[in-house]
Amino acid sequence: MSSSMSGRTRWWALAVLSMTQLVVVLDGTIVNIALPQAQAALDLTDSARQWVVTAYALAFGALLLLGGRVADYWGRKRTYMVGMVGFGIASLWGGLAQTGTELILARGLQGVFAALLAPAALALLTVTFPSGRERNTAFAVFGTVAGAGAAVGLALGGVLTEFFSWRWCLLVNLVFVVIGIVGALLFLRESRAEGDNRYDVWGAVTVTLGLGALVYGFSLAEFGWGNVSTIAFLAAGVVLLGLFVWIETRVRNPLLPLHVVTDRVRAGAFLIQAVAGSVMIGATLYLTFHLQIVLGMSALAAGLASLPLPLATMLTAPIVATLLGRIGPRPLMITGPLVVAASLLLLSRITGGAYAVEVLPALIVMGFGMAFIFVPLQNLALAGVPAHDAGVASATANSAMQIGGSIGLSVFTAVYAAVVGPHGSGIPATSALVDGYSATFVAAAVGMAVAAVIAIVFVRNRRPDLVPVEGTATARD
Repeated sequence: MSSSMSGRTRWWALAVLSMTQLVVVLDGTIVNIALPQAQAALDLTDSARQWVVTAYALAFGALLLLGGRVADYWGRKRTYMVGMVGFGIASLWGGLAQTGTELILARGLQGVFAALLAPAALALLTVTFPSGRERNTAFAVFGTVAGAGAAVGLALGGVLTEFFSWRWCLLVNLVFVVIGIVGALLFLRESRAEGDNRYDVWGAVTVTLGLGALVYGFSLAEFGWGNVSTIAFLAAGVVLLGLFVWIETRVRNPLLPLHVVTDRVRAGAFLIQAVAGSVMIGATLYLTFHLQIVLGMSALAAGLASLPLPLATMLTAPIVATLLGRIGPRPLMITGPLVVAASLLLLSRITGGAYAVEVLPALIVMGFGMAFIFVPLQNLALAGVPAHDAGVASATANSAMQIGGSIGLSVFTAVYAAVVGPHGSGIPATSALVDGYSATFVAAAVGMAVAAVIAIVFVRNRRPDLVPVEGTATARD
C-alpha cells in the first residue's frame, strides 16, 4: 500500500473491508430463520426450500478461485466495486421475488458476486496492512468478523423476520452495499498483480465445475450416501479437481499456484478453516432448529438466543490478538478447536430443557473458543503469499470455509437422519428431534478435535508465519 495512505485512512479501510466480510458470511445463514415464511409466501416445496440456501453456497464455493484471480489481474478495488454493485442488484431481485424460482436464481446470483467480493476484500486487506503489529490487529478484527458472521446472520434474520418480513433478510443488503461503495471510493486504493496476468482458462473451467459438482453432490446426500446421483456428482467432483491439479502443474500461469496450498502452515490453516466452517454453518443451523422447533421460540427469540456466540467471540478477540503477538499462533490454534469441541459436547447434552441451563453456557464457551481460531486463522492463511497471488490465496481461504460448511451440513444431515429415521415417516417426536440434534453436535465435536490435531501437525510457531514475504507489491493511489 502506498506510504501516502494515512493511518486513519487505513483503519477506515479496515472497517469497510470487515463489513464486506460480515455481509458475505452472514448471507449464508441470514435466510435460515426466514425460510418458513418465504416457503409459505412463494409456495415452495420442501425440496425447493433447501435450494434457497444451497444456491448461494454452490455459486459462491464454485467460483471463489476464479474470483480471486479476477481480483488479482483486473484490479482488486475494481473487482470489489463490481462485486458490491452486483451483490446489491441480486439482493434487490431476491427481496422482490414473486416466485420460488426467482428467489433461488437471485440467491445463486448473490453467490456469484460474493465470489468476487470476498477474495477482493481479503486481498485488499493484505496489501493495506503489509506487516507489523498493525497487520496482526487488522487480521484479528477481520478474522473475528468472519468467525462471528454466521451467528450474526441468524440473529439479524430473526429480528428482520419478526418485525418486518422475510424479504428484508435480502433487502437489508442494500444498506451494506451503499456503505461499501461509498467507503471504497473514499478509503480503498487500487492494487493488482504485476507480471504475467494471462488467465488459466482450463484451470478455471475444471475447478469451477469440480467444486460445483462436489458441493452439489454433498447437498444430495440427504437422499442417501448410496444414492446414484450423490455418488456420481461426488465422483465427478473428485475427478475434475484431480484434473485441475494436473493442469496447474503444467501451465505457466496457473489459476492456483500449488505453492499456495502445499505450504505446510497455509495447508493447515485451510483445513482448519474448513472444519470451523462446518461448525459455524452446519451445526448452528441445527441449533436454530432446536431453538424454534423444540423450545418453541419465535424467529426473533431464536435469533437473539444465538447472539451470545458472536458476542463472546468479539469480547475475547482483543485478548487473543494480544496473546498472538506474545506466544504465537500454534498454542491458540490448538486450544481453540479443543474448547469448541468441549462446548459442542456440552451442547449435545440437551434434553429440551431450559435455554439458560442447557444452551447458553455452551454458546458462550463456543464463542470463546472460536476467537482463538479465527483471530490467527486469516493471518496464517495468507502468511508468506506473494502479492501476485494475494487474491487467489484469500479466495482459497474463503472457499475452504464455504466448502467445509457445505460438506459439514451434509454430514450432520446424514447423522441426524440416521438417528431420527427409525422413529417413523411422520413428524418425529420431540425426543427423537433432540436425539438427532444431540448426535449432530457430537459429530461436530469430533470434527473440531480433528482440527486440533491438524494444528499440532501443521502449524508452526515462528514469527515469519505471521508476516508476508519480501517483495509485496504496493497499492496504487
